[in-house]
Amino acid sequence: MGSSVSIPGRQDRYWPEAGSDNRKPHQRDRDRVLYTSAFQRLAEVTQVLSPDEGHVFHNRLTHSLKVAQVGRRIAEMLQETQPQRAADAGGIDPDVVETAALAHDLGHPPFGHIAEEELDRLMMDQAHVAEGFDGNAQSFRIVNRLALRCDDHEGLNLTRASLQAILKYPWVRGSSGKQHHKWGVYSPENAQFEFARALAPIADEIKSAEAEIMDWSDDVTYAVHDVADFFRAGLIPLDRLADESNTQERRKFYDEVFSRDHFEHPTSDLENAFEKLKMFMPFTRPYLGTNNDRSNLRAFSGGLISRYVRGGVELTGTCGRGMRRVRINPAVEKEVIMLKQLTWHYVILNPALATQQHGQRTVIRNLFEIFREAAVQKNRTLFPFAFREMLEQVGSREEQARIVCDYIAGMTERQAFALHAKMTGTHPGSALH
Repeated sequence: MGSSVSIPGRQDRYWPEAGSDNRKPHQRDRDRVLYTSAFQRLAEVTQVLSPDEGHVFHNRLTHSLKVAQVGRRIAEMLQETQPQRAADAGGIDPDVVETAALAHDLGHPPFGHIAEEELDRLMMDQAHVAEGFDGNAQSFRIVNRLALRCDDHEGLNLTRASLQAILKYPWVRGSSGKQHHKWGVYSPENAQFEFARALAPIADEIKSAEAEIMDWSDDVTYAVHDVADFFRAGLIPLDRLADESNTQERRKFYDEVFSRDHFEHPTSDLENAFEKLKMFMPFTRPYLGTNNDRSNLRAFSGGLISRYVRGGVELTGTCGRGMRRVRINPAVEKEVIMLKQLTWHYVILNPALATQQHGQRTVIRNLFEIFREAAVQKNRTLFPFAFREMLEQVGSREEQARIVCDYIAGMTERQAFALHAKMTGTHPGSALH
């Protein structure tokens, strides 16, 4: 395997640290993220559906671990097969990619994107905080401010390269367009953002090569494993979709997907991509859990992951302003798009899930309103001690709202439900916790 390329400044930390051990700086970054309580809580944050439904679905923790594994393998492959391009792109380090992958979902609130949307709306409409809420910006806030390593400084004090790799969207929130809907940093963390982006060309808004690898690994992992999960649960009919004679099932799927979303790629290209995917579907009946079923499902998911690791990514060898560092193979990119659409079509748009999500929005909204009012009225006894200390250090209502958002976004789903029941009086809970 090729050796890591040494890039000046990549191993710098925002706060200089004395002493070290046998680990390399980026290995220490990976370990710091892995041992945070923010990472541990992801075990009780669902990916799409909760394990309470009776099936073992991926949660945010198992998803993050698999993103880290896929990202590391891609980085190792590129480091070995394209060492010069890796250097030209600013450096590729498997430890940096793994660190970013482990950290990428730390900011996801309980109930995932539904709560993300609700917190964003509440922060803007009720608290009048223009930056709102975004899970990616929250992840960057956690590693730089909320996670605790020592008493001297906030955050994990990760290296510059790891911080840059976490930034899937390396900009603050814009007033319109793509930058209004997705962004990677809140203004209180702007100093750490500028520190991380010092490795990029001035005023560049293209993510680093390592962030590109992490992002692709994220897409691949949840696209493949969500489909496998929901086929196993009987929700996605891969057997009917793979059946050459069952054109009606595929046509129904295509028509709904293409009526709902506007794609950069022609719909005919996406249909052709799905036709190629059928070659990886050795399913002739619904999943029953036999050894043959299990073997076929493993072959399906393992074959696709291998395809997207080995043939999905290449480095462009560029590091100039506005130039992409990584190229995703267009053919496999279309396949991943269609895999993700399977989960949307058969699971996320299911009316039963929509009613459940309505209740989840209500939980988030009620908690935000209760705790924001408590923060404004200085009723800090409702908050855990760490958040009481944080509230004592801020003055504006905007800063108070951000801390309330931090508190709610950092809960597990079980904690959110239990606290909501206690605060609304629908269940007494316990006086001991």
